[in-house]
Amino acid sequence: MDGAGSVFVLFVLIAIIIALAASCIKIVPQTQAFIIERLGAYETTWSVGFHWKWPIIDRVAKRVILKEQVVDFAPQPVITKDNATMRIDTVVFFQITDPKLFAYGVENPIMAIENLTATTLRNVIGELEFDETLTSREIINTKMRASLDMATDPWGIKVNRVELKDIMPPAALKDAMEKQMKAERERREAILIAEGEKKSAILVAEGKKESLILEAEAEKQSAILRAEAKKEATIKEAEGRAEAIKAIQLANAEGIRYINEAAPSLQAMQLKSLETFAQACDGKATKIIIPSEIQNISGLVKGITEVASDKLQ
Repeated sequence: MDGAGSVFVLFVLIAIIIALAASCIKIVPQTQAFIIERLGAYETTWSVGFHWKWPIIDRVAKRVILKEQVVDFAPQPVITKDNATMRIDTVVFFQITDPKLFAYGVENPIMAIENLTATTLRNVIGELEFDETLTSREIINTKMRASLDMATDPWGIKVNRVELKDIMPPAALKDAMEKQMKAERERREAILIAEGEKKSAILVAEGKKESLILEAEAEKQSAILRAEAKKEATIKEAEGRAEAIKAIQLANAEGIRYINEAAPSLQAMQLKSLETFAQACDGKATKIIIPSEIQNISGLVKGITEVASDKLQ
């Protein structure tokens, strides 16, 4: 009985030792750090890997996450420089760079960051007017990030980025903004319509101008072609008249040549003149000029008549 009891006690002691040894072995996962205290005082910071701690006297005081974390705080009421009240919802991106400072620097780091964010946001917005607040998000984000990063540095926290998630103005101010935006849209629409009508009128005027220019050019070309055609017709007509006159002159010259070759007598020429005078007195002329040689022509006719009578007898 005493031997069995000794074995049982030994078994219990071995089990206790194994349990204590197992509890003293710690494995720190990636992106985490363990704060180790010995007898209530800070001893060391464990990084990723296998670690051993002494039982009873050593303990893991805090597990710290080293990854970047995101905290979305509730909307905070703020007042702008021109006394406009609104609520702003902020998002803070931070990362723990010193686990020891994070563990011992402040009691509740997340609550501290939230309160610090609210006070910093009020200070930054209080320097801006309402319209500037709506259009200067990047400036607000930059100022808040710099201020929060400096304030949280003693806590082992680095603020990487601060974003204004939402800006919520009061209902009355929101209605006024919507009316203003509607009026602005209507104004822009009117401007666009006016510019469209202006461009349309300009295009129509330019089209008419080009049409008139083309018509004038066409009329000019037509007049030039008509003038050239008339000129050519006149030239051809003149050439035709010249050819006709030339032909008449050639005919006259040919007749004169024939007359000269025939050597007509004086009586024949006088008789030809009498025929020409008879043609001039066909009743169409209103005035008749009788040449002084008409007596000679009459005598010639009388002589010819007498000679003819004598031949007949």
